[in-house]
Amino acid sequence: MKVVLINPKFHLPIDTRTTPHLGLAYLAAVSERRGDEVFVYDADVEDEPLDRFTLRVKPDLVGITANTPQVKQAWRAAEAIKDVWDVPVVIGGPHPSVLPDESACKRAIDIVVEGEGEDTWIDLSNRLEEFKRSAPRFKAADLLDAGNALLESVFGITYQTNDGKVRRNPERPPIMDLDSLPFPAYRYFKMERYSSLQPATDAVDGSKSFSLLTSRGCPYRCTFCSQSIMPIKWRARSPANVVAEFRHLIKDLGAQEIGLLDDSANIRTKRLHELCDQLVAEGLNTVPWIMINGIRANLADTVTLGKMKAAGCKRVAFGVETGDENILISIDKRINHQTIRQAFKNAKKVGLETMGFFIIGLPGDTAETMEKTIKFAIELDPLVANFSMMTPYPGTTVYEIATQKGRMLMKDWDDYVFFEGKARYELGDMTAELVERKWKEAYRRFYLRPSRVAKTLTRGATWKNLPRTIGMAMKVVFPKPTKEELKPILEGAG
Repeated sequence: MKVVLINPKFHLPIDTRTTPHLGLAYLAAVSERRGDEVFVYDADVEDEPLDRFTLRVKPDLVGITANTPQVKQAWRAAEAIKDVWDVPVVIGGPHPSVLPDESACKRAIDIVVEGEGEDTWIDLSNRLEEFKRSAPRFKAADLLDAGNALLESVFGITYQTNDGKVRRNPERPPIMDLDSLPFPAYRYFKMERYSSLQPATDAVDGSKSFSLLTSRGCPYRCTFCSQSIMPIKWRARSPANVVAEFRHLIKDLGAQEIGLLDDSANIRTKRLHELCDQLVAEGLNTVPWIMINGIRANLADTVTLGKMKAAGCKRVAFGVETGDENILISIDKRINHQTIRQAFKNAKKVGLETMGFFIIGLPGDTAETMEKTIKFAIELDPLVANFSMMTPYPGTTVYEIATQKGRMLMKDWDDYVFFEGKARYELGDMTAELVERKWKEAYRRFYLRPSRVAKTLTRGATWKNLPRTIGMAMKVVFPKPTKEELKPILEGAG
């Protein structure tokens, strides 16, 4: 079959074209292994309009991924496809996984896949191919006929039958043997159109960057984290399998930097030690790799971090979140500030760059607790401090708190786009004005300290990528005003 996989346009005030979409790369790989002819359309880097692309390709099956800020774009993409071809359209990703009925009821969506998609995607592909052989005049609606039992035994999907009823099948168990998956198929992406993971490393814009997962799942359930919708069961690839992918990325694809996307890469430290030792033994430690997401601070000892450094790791990240101990407990982080302090000290001791994730506007935050977060960030002094305003994503505990006890300031899924400098909800005495003010203050006070400015000016990457760095800073700290904000100014000028 001809399979089309789509990553809808992601409207952000910063450049998102750093690496191809890893989830689609995995789906492309399993489809390729099945024998399908695969096409990938990443709207962030494509010039050709989607309707013209699909008209040219004429797919048999379409898969679309979507997180919350993307989901309306995903629905529009589905409609554009249905306007051209009567083919099954499947949607998956974080947002449809949390709210499957919402997408299942859309005119152009036939099937919603929940959670990890590879096994479900292949199951659907096999059944569709079988159905097409038995029905030469096949139409997408035939799959959804109330009397058609084809989809009833497919785990992990939700769909609306032709009689208007939404059916949600039993969950599909998570993939336990991750080594059984093929490596992500990047050959279907326009690799030359992606930039790099910078400013995470000293690489210049345009470096060939790739993402990699060594494990899936997270045994922790922080109240703010959208990953809480994914399997709680933590599963890991074998060190040999991960090293083989490192070798493939470096030797075959010419990777110049690699970003690990694990949610909890160091859950099993012995495995991580073996992985690092094998990377060193094979000489694959010359290409820098970084941790895109945070690793567990309570498992970040100097032995583990030292092995990571020797294996080519350049930077580690830690989810600090807040400088207030009570809020740290309330978000179920299951860690304390002293452990976090020690983790940063350990990382710096072995020569690793550090990144800290901090959140302004968590439930219970006040001007005083936000001040603690800013001061704690300055105390830890990571190379990169990422301050985000709390965005309550569907499926999280914070979302339930914000919708039931607070006032949501987002009226549309498009409003969930981050880095816009806008508070997303108010709760009790925590106003949008307070959150936005402290967020901007956090960036200014952290990065405009004399010691920080001096340190920044001595880094090679600062000068290599100066235009991009300045552009990102301007968009984050001084976001583009909305039409509503400009209206009084324009009316006054008139």
